[in-house]
Amino acid sequence: MKIILTAALLLGICCSGFAQSKYPAASIPQNLKPYANAVVRNLEETVEIKAADEVFYRLKEAITVLNKNGDEFARIIIGYDKGRQIKLVKGVVYNEFGLATAKFSERDFNDVSAISNFSLYEDDRIKHYKPPVNSYPYTIEFEYEIKQRQSLVLPKWQPASDTEVAVENSSFKVICKPDLNLRIKENNFPGKMQTELLKDQKIYSWQISLVKALRDEPYLPETNTFLTSVEVVPEQFYFGGKPGSFNNWDGFSKWMTSTLLKGRDDIPAQTAAYIRNLVKDIPDPKQKAKKIYEYMQQKTRYISVQIGVGGYQPTLASEVDQLSYGDCKGLVNYTRGLLKVAGIESYYCIVYGDHNRKRSINPAFASMQGNHIILCLPFKSDTTWLECTSKQIPFGFLGDFTSGRNVLACSEAGGKLMRTPEYLSAANLQTRNCNFFIDKNGLLNGKIETRFEGEQYDNRADLTGEAYAEQLKKLQQVYLIDNLHINSFILKQEKTAQPVTYETLSLDAPNYGSLNENRMVVPVNRVNFIKRPVKEIRNRLLPVCIGYGYVDKDELVYQLPEDYKVEEHPRNIKTSTSFGSFDTRIEVKDGKLFYSRKIQLNAGTYPKETYQELTDFYQTVYEADNASFTLVKK
Repeated sequence: MKIILTAALLLGICCSGFAQSKYPAASIPQNLKPYANAVVRNLEETVEIKAADEVFYRLKEAITVLNKNGDEFARIIIGYDKGRQIKLVKGVVYNEFGLATAKFSERDFNDVSAISNFSLYEDDRIKHYKPPVNSYPYTIEFEYEIKQRQSLVLPKWQPASDTEVAVENSSFKVICKPDLNLRIKENNFPGKMQTELLKDQKIYSWQISLVKALRDEPYLPETNTFLTSVEVVPEQFYFGGKPGSFNNWDGFSKWMTSTLLKGRDDIPAQTAAYIRNLVKDIPDPKQKAKKIYEYMQQKTRYISVQIGVGGYQPTLASEVDQLSYGDCKGLVNYTRGLLKVAGIESYYCIVYGDHNRKRSINPAFASMQGNHIILCLPFKSDTTWLECTSKQIPFGFLGDFTSGRNVLACSEAGGKLMRTPEYLSAANLQTRNCNFFIDKNGLLNGKIETRFEGEQYDNRADLTGEAYAEQLKKLQQVYLIDNLHINSFILKQEKTAQPVTYETLSLDAPNYGSLNENRMVVPVNRVNFIKRPVKEIRNRLLPVCIGYGYVDKDELVYQLPEDYKVEEHPRNIKTSTSFGSFDTRIEVKDGKLFYSRKIQLNAGTYPKETYQELTDFYQTVYEADNASFTLVKK
């Protein structure tokens, strides 16, 4: 019996060791769980600069996903190309109790082209993996190692990648030779960087722990203003097959122009001759540039490659000319070359493109920033900006993707920070006129005419160039009118210095008015309305950031059925706040109901204490937009 007990005990110990728990969800500190969809249990990142052209990046991470909303934080995405090699990938998936349920390695990753079917980018690839888990919570622990042949663009440390992510432990180390100077940018780091000097190494280290998740609040500012991150740039580096150095934006621009851009904008002789002939009878340089820009738009098409994926060097202009496609870098460089043929100077400009927030290049930290490229033409009389990725956008117009922010303009003479045009709220105007008829059965039919200006000019950008049937399909998602049937649709654009888009459609909608005995209830406005109020939040933590301002003016006229009269309608509203204003007016006259609506939203950053005022403002708008008027039989 003694022997049997001993054997059983040994067997239990062995089994216990095999099924040892790791990162059980129950061990997460309770104060890290509020607002968290995921918790970083441990994150260790190391950048080792062995030589200017030999850098190793090592990452080890364990992250617990608490619910379905946290799945995105467990997805692993690794980009690679000729200069960036994956040396190691492996990981383990654990269940709620910290027991291993699966292991994975590089062969379990999906390996795809960054841009499929485009020969210019056949070497740019992505490996990605998503744990096949649908039971929560779960943990994924993984590590990988990257070797890259450049030292200019190093990984940024950001322990919490977004709001609603808590951090239990995270550390970051940069290892280099003692004589290599690093420029370091710390954002919202609460601790103090540590340095250690060994015989032939200098180690910089950062550590953070027990960071609570931030609530995802509406109208947040840029994440770099409140999340912890560290960026590192060596003063001496190797990039694009050549050594380089800079410590300010002027030096960066000179390096960029002389190394990554030089000689890449040469246009083939046949195309150059065509361009010279195209503009030979146009004396005005700006009109010449416009003609060349429109030629580029007609000839090429855009393919989406973010700057960090397709490399930082633009494709040769001769290749874009031959293949007639390119990403933002390639198309800007090609346009730059075409303009150069005509003797027109232009600047290759690096910018952060974002439809939701106006993020600017950081003037205090010269580095490989930005995610998009645009072109600047410094004419004597004015400065003209070109977006080279759209076949539809007018010459000299920038939409909300790149307007109103700092960019870096690169030239051989040096770099300078410039600001793209700002479109004020009043200029971003949408004006709509609706003439509707309602019959005795509640059928609505009529016509809508809309004019879009300023940053609202491209509100219908996803419709331009589409087939008519596809346009009608997409309009069903724009005009959320029940039982909507669009009888005809016309879209026109004036591509002038102050461009305008015109939209005209005729429609009908059965049962727009709801019948109830001798009454009919009719929505006052289903054309342009707030779908839901802004979420109520107590004790907001961060400033309120409204990225884009605008003005919408709507005039709706309802011809009422002859045998009905208005019994009740919403009251007029007039309210004004620091965020904007909202006005409605209703008038009944000559068998018609006239409804006018104007809303103005002002771009800006506002104190967190004003958030309740914003929610109250939107609640007023929401209630007014979703109101109805009642008709009663005469």
